[in-house]
Amino acid sequence: MSEDNLNRPSGEPEEEMSVELELEDGTLVNCAVITILDVAEKSYIVLLPLDENGQNEDGEVWFYGYSEKEEDPNAEPELRFIEDDDEYEMVADAFDEYLDSCEFDELIDPENE
Repeated sequence: MSEDNLNRPSGEPEEEMSVELELEDGTLVNCAVITILDVAEKSYIVLLPLDENGQNEDGEVWFYGYSEKEEDPNAEPELRFIEDDDEYEMVADAFDEYLDSCEFDELIDPENE
């Protein structure tokens, strides 16, 4: 994972993390990490796939199961496909709630008061 300094829409600096995924066909895709969610005692990562210019034109996000090896903090995190439709829907709903809370936080930004 790599980290770059970016600014949020509110102007606050934020560190952006990214990962490079190898798809089943061997294609490498750079993805921005949006967030890691905890849903039903499991962790999930939300990724924003980026094109060669670092952009995402269609707004599509990808959800994966996420885990880290507690015994080796330097090991790369593991991602897994979400194969169960109900599990996927739970993660999608949790992400919608996350987006709603982000929008709410921007509405009550203390810098605008």
